[in-house]
Amino acid sequence: MTTPAGQGSPRRPAARLLVPVVVALALAGAAGTAPVASAAPASSAAPVAVAAGCPGQEVPPGPPAREETVPVAPLPVPSPPVGGLGGCGDTHAGPVPPPPVGVASYVVADLDSGAVLAARAPHARQRPASTIKLLLALVVDERLPMDRVVVGTAEDANVDGSRAGIGPGGRYTVDQLLHGLLLSSGNDAANALARELGGVPATLAAMRDEAHRLGALDTRPATPAGLDGPGMSASAYDLGLLLRAALERPRIAAALTTRSIPFPGFADKPGFLLGNDDRLLGAPGFLGGKNGFTDAARHTFVGAMERDGRRLVVAIVRGEPRPVLMVDQARALLDWGFGAPATGIGTLVEPGTTGFADGSDTPPGAAAPAGGAGGADNAGGAASGGADGATGSTDGATATGTPDPAGAPPVPAAVLVGGVAALAGVGALVAARLRRRR
Repeated sequence: MTTPAGQGSPRRPAARLLVPVVVALALAGAAGTAPVASAAPASSAAPVAVAAGCPGQEVPPGPPAREETVPVAPLPVPSPPVGGLGGCGDTHAGPVPPPPVGVASYVVADLDSGAVLAARAPHARQRPASTIKLLLALVVDERLPMDRVVVGTAEDANVDGSRAGIGPGGRYTVDQLLHGLLLSSGNDAANALARELGGVPATLAAMRDEAHRLGALDTRPATPAGLDGPGMSASAYDLGLLLRAALERPRIAAALTTRSIPFPGFADKPGFLLGNDDRLLGAPGFLGGKNGFTDAARHTFVGAMERDGRRLVVAIVRGEPRPVLMVDQARALLDWGFGAPATGIGTLVEPGTTGFADGSDTPPGAAAPAGGAGGADNAGGAASGGADGATGSTDGATATGTPDPAGAPPVPAAVLVGGVAALAGVGALVAARLRRRR
């Protein structure tokens, strides 16, 4: 468990103040992965001029995931942009820019007022990985009774990536599966819940409808669990909307901050304690979050904290856990946000206030091809307490009691070289790339 970064008092302890400094130094040379946050003029709190989309941001970046075997047309780009955020790069409120972070996109926003305080490419489409489980949780909370019993199957047990520990013949309540989905990012739980919702196609349709209702128009789920699939996309802005909606549901909000629950066994396997692998759990004011990883998506995280009566959400997309852990990059942005002006550069829209990009209430185009909760890869493998649609937490750390099978995949060389050079002035380090599906 990461040591909390200080208390939420007006006088910040030295430990909290060091986080943005460490992030800024370590990521000083990370331009090869994402643009460094620009220091806007002190008088400028307005976003970049609104444009109908940003070149190269209409679809997630390549190379395509191996599951993306069927071409799918991009989602329409809303015009005007949702939330008034038309900028393609960095923008922020107030004279002080956020600390540099090595991610492709991010959003920092106030959960209560909806004011967006800072953003980088907020509507750039990216692969969400297991953060999309928040969208599935919203559908489950709305449509399934929590005390309904679901019987596990071999398909659940053999789903690709991280699992809660469902087994054939095991009996689980929907509430237990919801916790398995959110605490340990169980793809097996996603598979079982999708079956209970009427199957994968019906589940994906319900998830798309919920995304539309929330105004998350960059979001198109291709698998219930967040494993890569044809047409899968979301954005940092949309992840902020999803977590805000999740925190308004008491059952989901409670699950996101639950440390552990007893989880049933199956056959001759006894029950066990299912733990929460969120690295911010236990930090003062933590309200909940979700992380994710696939080889194509890279690392994603969305989380929320409260400090001195103010509640903020941060979403960071397509980042790396080295040289600075994703959770510490998120924490640095939150620390900045709590000191930023309350006046926003845009807004998180309210549910039901945004139509589709073409102005209609009908989803454009055909739905993405449906796959199982494991997408095209329902292959077996060691169960993991990982934090996302694969194995392990978004910052490369393993869940409590779960050994790390290979270590987190290292950051690309450009980030390593720049970060290490800024910190120590030493020569370039080239990390061996360890491919691991999570």
